[in-house]
Amino acid sequence: MSLHLLKLCVGCDSVGDLKAAIRRRLKGRRKAPREYVHVTRMTPKRAAELLDGGSLYWVIRGDIACRQRLLALRPLIDGEGIRRCGLVLEPRVVAVEPRACRPFQGWRYLTPAAAPHDSTRSRTNAGDMPAAMRRELRDLGLL
Repeated sequence: MSLHLLKLCVGCDSVGDLKAAIRRRLKGRRKAPREYVHVTRMTPKRAAELLDGGSLYWVIRGDIACRQRLLALRPLIDGEGIRRCGLVLEPRVVAVEPRACRPFQGWRYLTPAAAPHDSTRSRTNAGDMPAAMRRELRDLGLL
């Protein structure tokens, strides 16, 4: 059974900001393979479950907003000799139905049952409105 990771997306105010950051990082890599690697301090213990179709879900401005498929987990050593984990992610970002999430440190495991569905945008044009407005309308039960 697959398992997912949940992580705060620090430094990005929207899914568009995350996509732009990924484009910038990939643009700097001219050599193959052009892959997107996000470095974390700790290595997940449940690697086999994560790599069985799992994704990294990003929390942006208090909402689980998007996901990227996990391709591999790679042990790394940073410039100071400290062990890290490289999460190799598919560069494509998939928007999900926004769901509120409280802040936390590091990452958390997310079961498939608890993960938000991919956004269809067919029900509403909520993805086109500012995040603060969408959050307020959702809190009022209007979205």
